Amino acid sequence: MEVNETNRPLTETPETNVPEVSVPTVEEPQAVYEPKQTKAEVVQRLKEINENMSDADKQEVDQLKQTFYKLHKAEQEAARKAFIEGGGNAEDFSPSPDPDEGEFKEVMRSIKEKRSAIAAEQEQERESNLLKKQNILEKMKAMTESTEDTGKIYNEFKQLQQEWNEIGQVPASSVNELWKNYQLYTEKFYDMVKLNHEFREYDFKKNLEQKTRLCEAAEKLADEPDAISAFYQLQKLHQEFRSIGPVAKELREGLWARFKAASTVVNRRHQQHFEELKEKEQTNLDQKTVICEIAEGMEYDKLATFADWEEKTQEILALQAKWKTIGYAPQKMNVKIFERFRAACDEFFRRKAAFFKEVKEKMAANLEKKKALCEKAEALKDSTDWKATAETLAKLQKEWKTIGPVAKKHSDAVWKRFIGACDYFFEQKNKATSSQRTAELENLAKKEEIVKQLSALDEAGGTDEATADRTRELMKEWNSIGFVPFKEKDRLYKEYHSLVDKLFDRLHLSAAEKKLSNFKASLGKESNLYRDRDRLVRTYEGLKNDIQTYENNLGFLSSSSQKGNSLVADITRKVERLKADMELVLKKIAAIDEALKEQ
Repeated sequence: MEVNETNRPLTETPETNVPEVSVPTVEEPQAVYEPKQTKAEVVQRLKEINENMSDADKQEVDQLKQTFYKLHKAEQEAARKAFIEGGGNAEDFSPSPDPDEGEFKEVMRSIKEKRSAIAAEQEQERESNLLKKQNILEKMKAMTESTEDTGKIYNEFKQLQQEWNEIGQVPASSVNELWKNYQLYTEKFYDMVKLNHEFREYDFKKNLEQKTRLCEAAEKLADEPDAISAFYQLQKLHQEFRSIGPVAKELREGLWARFKAASTVVNRRHQQHFEELKEKEQTNLDQKTVICEIAEGMEYDKLATFADWEEKTQEILALQAKWKTIGYAPQKMNVKIFERFRAACDEFFRRKAAFFKEVKEKMAANLEKKKALCEKAEALKDSTDWKATAETLAKLQKEWKTIGPVAKKHSDAVWKRFIGACDYFFEQKNKATSSQRTAELENLAKKEEIVKQLSALDEAGGTDEATADRTRELMKEWNSIGFVPFKEKDRLYKEYHSLVDKLFDRLHLSAAEKKLSNFKASLGKESNLYRDRDRLVRTYEGLKNDIQTYENNLGFLSSSSQKGNSLVADITRKVERLKADMELVLKKIAAIDEALKEQ
């Protein structure tokens, strides 16, 4: 008697007497749903799901939940960023209540309750189905042990198989054991059934047609564009394949091999799809890691100007835009890599806000300093002390340059205020000193004439007293002449002193007299005579004190010893030199006094 074919699962081999049911362990795909752009859209979609929980997809609900909180966090981050850029302290930021969050939580609570109720109902139904199938197995077992004519109970056994196929799911822990017993009792029954050849062939032919149709359907799934859809369609074909009875023994292996080969193609595509998805997610992670490293690698110590910060701000915004174009990273890293990038961006904008705050404070301080200089310049603009005031204003202008920038909205106004006061003074000075420039040109002509006369004396080569007297007269005349144009002063003085030095060298004037003559020659109206006189008086008093000190020291030395004689002589020479210097200083003071009388 032939043993009729039993339906085999994906992992069964034809040689297995009692096959086990195995469920493919391919990773569940992540269904792709139309993305929601706003929280309101998310809440609306959740409401639709809540109204029809029979068609609810847990993955879609989880994705909507994740999307809502991403949008919620994005809004909070935007508000926080605006708060900081507006000058607020990051620690003081408190997000405003989200009006959509309450409605979102309420519909999620309802979905959760309904899902729990459905799950409990399904679990109860699976337990009920388990009892039904166990009851059928008991009946099938009894039939395999029955001694009645199998022709009489054949239809009853087929009815039990029909009832078995119509029963829904059972607890997962019982699936394999149930199916193993079902296959066992089915084979035993068909082994003992004594059907006539004509009836058996008809049954085999009918089952062959059905299973051949399933093989063809499985083979067509190789051309299905959507690998995930093809996988789920294949699972339904397997369930149908298992519910169909056996075919002729000689066709069983070939038919199962054909169906299994078609299944392998679909399963391989399904597995490859998820491998490619994982590879793509890893590539996305690598790209996002590079973006994080760029954002974290900002050289903040080199950002010293507004332009520097603006340039880097554009870089950060470009990185954020690039980030949005990259898909998800692997699930276990997706949140971590986003938090890493967000931390780097937060650090950049925190430092930027601190820089702008510091610069604003410095600019405010600079503005106060420049206002103070404006007040000083305005207080001097009406002064008629041309020289002293001009020097003071020049110093104020130099000080202005040392002060850093101020805010653009104040820059022009404060500069115009300062330079206006300076320009006003110098305009008044130029008006008052226009006649002075004429006198300077006349003085230039006079001093050039003296240079010519000194040059003539030098060329004459005279060494008599008359030449010396004429030299002194010309020097005195030079000192009596006032200022010359500033740009001619250095050239003229250089020519004059060169000629005087040559004449003094040839006339063998003493060093002290030469110094005195040079000093007198330098006494012009350009000099500050009162200041020079005060300096010489201080020098005179210093020399006088030094002489007094040396003379006091002489009183403590013994002139009897050789060492004492040497030291006394040395100090005596120093005192004489100091006295000569003091006499020269007195003559210089007298020369200044004379020059003051002539002014």
